[in-house]
Amino acid sequence: MTSPFVGRPVTVRTPASSANLGPGFDALGLALDVHDELTAEVLPGDALEIVVEGEGADEVSRDAGHLVVRSFDAALDLMGLRRPGLRLTCRNVIPHGRGMGSSSAAIVGGIVLAKALVEGVEVLDDRATLQLAHDLEGHPDNVAAALLGGLTIAWTEGFAAEALRLDVAVPVTLFVPHSPVSTEAARGLLPDAVPHADAAANAGRAALLVAALTQAPERLAAATEDLLHQQYRASAMPDSYQLVRSLRVDGVPAVISGAGPTVLAFARGVAGACPDGWRVLEVEVADRGAHVVDTP
Repeated sequence: MTSPFVGRPVTVRTPASSANLGPGFDALGLALDVHDELTAEVLPGDALEIVVEGEGADEVSRDAGHLVVRSFDAALDLMGLRRPGLRLTCRNVIPHGRGMGSSSAAIVGGIVLAKALVEGVEVLDDRATLQLAHDLEGHPDNVAAALLGGLTIAWTEGFAAEALRLDVAVPVTLFVPHSPVSTEAARGLLPDAVPHADAAANAGRAALLVAALTQAPERLAAATEDLLHQQYRASAMPDSYQLVRSLRVDGVPAVISGAGPTVLAFARGVAGACPDGWRVLEVEVADRGAHVVDTP
């Protein structure tokens, strides 16, 4: 019987992402030109070999519980296949636990890798790929950006995940703290309800943000104001919250990236504001989402 898997290594690159972008809580995502790279090669038998290099190499599992492998297996299952013997190499550049979409990159990368490693069978279409990534992650904002690239607006209709991609070209500076913050811990600080006036103001700012990012960058300072989540999470990342406030006082459009603690500024020339011990990354928006890399 002919194997449904290709007989050569396959490599997939997946961008980092920043969600929320201030007022676009759980809806807006931005792909960033910082990439994790996954390479998979089919092995005889059913052995699973995992090599992890770079970010998180000392923290992640080396078995079927690895997030890339779980996502890979889930995609194969939907295609009616089981994982063969596999050698997986993860070259991680996206910081873990910093609000830059490392888990979404792993999920999307694993799914796209599974699709690229099969031949002769019907693979998941774009809608099914987004849906599976959403189901594994639990919300669609980061996975949409990691999958589609650019600026994404993501939402759910019932249980169905949907996303719209827009082209943007804005400067991005990231201030990355040394210590992580768990997404679960950050979400746990959010209140069950917010004042109606705050919700109304945030809806207006989120709409303005889409316009500012696509056609009116001079409005970014006002468009990135948030009243739904950042202030409630301040106790989990006081230094990040203080940096956002300081930058904004100086007129720099700055927000907490995702669940934090990384701070994102839509600006260049602000690296001097970086606190001691933090990293500064000046990056571009990634035009492409997760994709197969041609190898010799």
